[in-house]
Amino acid sequence: MNTAQKGARAERRTIAVLEAAGYTCVRSAASKGLFDVVAWNGVHWRVIQVKAGKENLSGIEREQIQLHAMPGNATKECWRWPSMGLTAVPLIEVL
Repeated sequence: MNTAQKGARAERRTIAVLEAAGYTCVRSAASKGLFDVVAWNGVHWRVIQVKAGKENLSGIEREQIQLHAMPGNATKECWRWPSMGLTAVPLIEVL
């Protein structure tokens, strides 16, 4: 499985978790933008950068995300999936 496939799998898993929690999600497939998943539950927005494996946000990515203006009812997050096993859970960092 190549890096793009691992990333897409992690994004789909992120969406599954969020949809189970009542969010409507949109995946920004292959956009190479700041956010991979946007989620909305009628009150709160979550914009998420998803990472798979041991990869963390680079300093540049972190700075760009932190500087990105968001409304008060939104959070900027990084979800890192260190493992993709059946019992895997994401490490979630709110930026």
